[in-house]
Amino acid sequence: MNILFAAPENAWGGFLGIVKEQLPNHRFAATGGFHVDSLAGVDVLIPTMCPITRDVLADADCLKLIQQCGSGLEGVDIAAAAEKEIFVANVPTGSSGNADSVAELGIYLMIGLHRDVRKMEQSMRSRKMGQPQGRALEGKTVGIVGLGGIGQALIRRLKGFGVRIIGVKRHEPQAAQIAIGLDWVGDAGQLPELLAQSDIVFLCLPVTSESSGLMNRKTLACMKPGSYLINLSRGGLVERDALEWALGSGTIAGAGLDVFWEEPPDPEDPIFGLNVLATPHIGGSTDLSMQGIVAGVVENIRRLEAGQVPLNCAKP
Repeated sequence: MNILFAAPENAWGGFLGIVKEQLPNHRFAATGGFHVDSLAGVDVLIPTMCPITRDVLADADCLKLIQQCGSGLEGVDIAAAAEKEIFVANVPTGSSGNADSVAELGIYLMIGLHRDVRKMEQSMRSRKMGQPQGRALEGKTVGIVGLGGIGQALIRRLKGFGVRIIGVKRHEPQAAQIAIGLDWVGDAGQLPELLAQSDIVFLCLPVTSESSGLMNRKTLACMKPGSYLINLSRGGLVERDALEWALGSGTIAGAGLDVFWEEPPDPEDPIFGLNVLATPHIGGSTDLSMQGIVAGVVENIRRLEAGQVPLNCAKP
């Protein structure tokens, strides 16, 4: 089968090369960037960060599977794919190790913001010892928006920091509170209440029509003064201009971002001159996560080859 990787060939730690080694009887090509020029003759597409719209699918003459190398399918027009009888599948975060890896990066961003990594670098360059003074985590309140795989992986790690943990879950929040063992869980309409209580807010939910632009001027203004926002999910959850306003006005103290309004973001964007600790969308880029994601992708390609239905298919 012909398999197309919509990214530079060496993206994500050589993911494509590892998949090639496990599927030596298939033909692979990389687009060289996050785009697809044509799907003619392609049997399997790995879309990565490339939007797969109805127009992109127009010349797909033998495409059987759109297999994401991760969990995010918000960029795929699943209904248009279904019309052409194309399977659309992902690798869930909880089963691949991806959630654990993203959660670990979240802890790094949280500590980095509280201990002011940016000023540490300045102090080292200017030979200033004992500066900056950081902010302790003990006794702080951490709010987690989205209690799926990543949210729960974060909770397991946060419990050792002596923090109060609260959350927001769209469905059955009371049941989640008991099952996960949090101090408080509200529904989506209670987001302002979580924001007002939290010293650190983690975004761990997918982008949907309901959650797109979730953090805007109105919601950012609800955040506790001196608090931090950390986005581990998708850039579309946060309105860029609103975030710049919140940072510049002192409405919030800082932000940790692994995802952005456009990817890759412009490194000269003035928002990065504010208190933003940024990482290049590497939350799931670890050895553990790589092994799990490769296994999921390879398994589905083998299932397709054997005439079986792929695992973890999305419904239109």
